[in-house]
Amino acid sequence: MFSLNEEATVNLPLIGVGLRHHHFEDALNSPANIDFIEVHAENFFANGGASHAVLSDISQHYSISLHATSLGLGSALPAPQEQLEQLTNLVERYQPILLSDHACFSWAEVSGTSTHAGDLLPVPFNDESLHIMVTNVKRAQQQLGRQILVENLSAYIELPGSTYREAEFLAKLCLQSGCKLLIDLNNLIVNAINQPLLNFVPKTPSPSDQASILALAKQWLNRIPAEYVGEIHLAGCTPVEDGEFMIDDHSQPVSDTAWHLYRYALQRFGPIATLVEWDENLPPWDTLIGEAEKAKAIAKDVFSTALLAEPLNTNIEHLAGDKS
Repeated sequence: MFSLNEEATVNLPLIGVGLRHHHFEDALNSPANIDFIEVHAENFFANGGASHAVLSDISQHYSISLHATSLGLGSALPAPQEQLEQLTNLVERYQPILLSDHACFSWAEVSGTSTHAGDLLPVPFNDESLHIMVTNVKRAQQQLGRQILVENLSAYIELPGSTYREAEFLAKLCLQSGCKLLIDLNNLIVNAINQPLLNFVPKTPSPSDQASILALAKQWLNRIPAEYVGEIHLAGCTPVEDGEFMIDDHSQPVSDTAWHLYRYALQRFGPIATLVEWDENLPPWDTLIGEAEKAKAIAKDVFSTALLAEPLNTNIEHLAGDKS
């Protein structure tokens, strides 16, 4: 295991990056000061082959997180047993420190065949969807022998029939299934920008209105109990003009808005494992690692400040007690 993170303490979160094929060689030949790497599970469902050989080598140096996209946890038609078995085989082989998928609909029957939509589609936030997702999450966790993390979506349509806010729905999912959440902060930002356009209320807020976007995202975070959060995702996407639809394409550095929201999330939830995603227009390895270093610096600032405040608070409480 590469062990360059000499400054890590129990008060700091694990910080990692998403690993794509373009960076496999760099990950092995240029040891990075990160705590783990994340791979998309389905890329390694095939038995054997060069991809497994490389991932096996990488797993000797970095802890692994498996991020899946195929379970379709919100689908009334459950994922085929074969999908679960392939994911189970990966879990047993690589023993990931984190295991995640999405709060989405993906599976349906087409001409008598279970078919994956090839995308992560939103569900209405109501009791029917909740029952379906709880059942699928419990099934997956029983098969995998592991707790899974469920990620919030960036949604580009708004389905009718919701009776819960998204955050309330996901909190109920955790309570009833025993899973935890992977909170993607950029998805919150994208949704805050796009939702007014979905409801035909343009420019409320606009991409340039960082304060309003942050306020909406913080409201979302405040509705989630801290004990339900298991991981945070950070990413950047192509900027848009006011009134334009934003796509979560993971093609840019993490935005200033997302960094501000990350600081708030750490203050709200504590030292939660954090991953930087970058999937399109891939940068040099050093640039990607630089994003992880920014996350580490923010975490150090948040938790060192909190640590310094503890003795002060204790002294104030002690003095107050002496006066009573």
